[in-house]
Amino acid sequence: MSLRWGILSTAHIADKLLGSGSDQEFVAVGSRDLGRAQAYAREKGLARAHGSYEDLLADPEIDAIYNPLPNALHVEWSIRALQAGKHVLCEKPMSRHPGQVARAFDVAEAEGRVLAEAFMWRHHPQVARARELIAAGDVGDLKVIRAAFAFVATDPNDIRLQASLDGGGLMDVGCYCVSGCRALASAEPERAYAEYVPGGNGGVDVALTATLRFPGGVLAHFDCGLSYEGGDQLEAVGSDGSLFMDDPWHGREAVIEVRRGGSVDRVEVGPANSYALELADFEAAVRGQGEPLLSRADAIAQARVIEALYTSAERTAPCPIG
Repeated sequence: MSLRWGILSTAHIADKLLGSGSDQEFVAVGSRDLGRAQAYAREKGLARAHGSYEDLLADPEIDAIYNPLPNALHVEWSIRALQAGKHVLCEKPMSRHPGQVARAFDVAEAEGRVLAEAFMWRHHPQVARARELIAAGDVGDLKVIRAAFAFVATDPNDIRLQASLDGGGLMDVGCYCVSGCRALASAEPERAYAEYVPGGNGGVDVALTATLRFPGGVLAHFDCGLSYEGGDQLEAVGSDGSLFMDDPWHGREAVIEVRRGGSVDRVEVGPANSYALELADFEAAVRGQGEPLLSRADAIAQARVIEALYTSAERTAPCPIG
């Protein structure tokens, strides 16, 4: 029997899970506005609608909560859900503060519940295949990783442009670049440097560039933002060639280009729904069939890098990570 899920808010990102083709059972939604919750439940075919987040968490017929609230509310409401006896899949990024992430996982462990950060892109088979190619030496010794993810946020009321809700380019799309660099390096960076251009409501980063230094002299750099069309790619450059993925964050085409000596080999991974795979991975962890792909250690490491990048930008100087 599949897990019974409740959705914490009517955020549009939940549509990706609902439409993933997964066999998970989404049964309820909670909103601070009962009318909005009821309309959402009717539209999505959910059995129950709750007029507060607290009522959703108190629903005894829910096993797990999907938390797509604004970034600043991720940890608080994930902890509340865990303390209510629910497993929690928390939308990325869990937090920019590693101490808060650690606290949430402490509660999960104390309550005997599963908590995972919802970086759906990591579940696509193309990520594992890219890591295999790098490990096999298909591009030689890894030297540089490049990444990008940016778009234009046009609505001034967009939560991604609100400093009070922990918005910003790094938090919204740059976190994918951080995750991508870490995944291809198969290591954690030692030092970070970043600069950004402020904008939005409260001075969030609407354009940011960053450099990460990994062990063994591997460098990574990326740009991200909410104020320009910056593309979406990830590339690993080695001593003998490079490995390039166009739009790895969604994996719609799922083709890895291995570029060597002027030739290009296309490694076609094939289509897959990252959201369905993410849900299956989460359920397996709940069933005791293994740890989630994205564990406590991964979530804390991700938050450490984000924290260091913001600290570096504030100080206009490189910042150690850890």
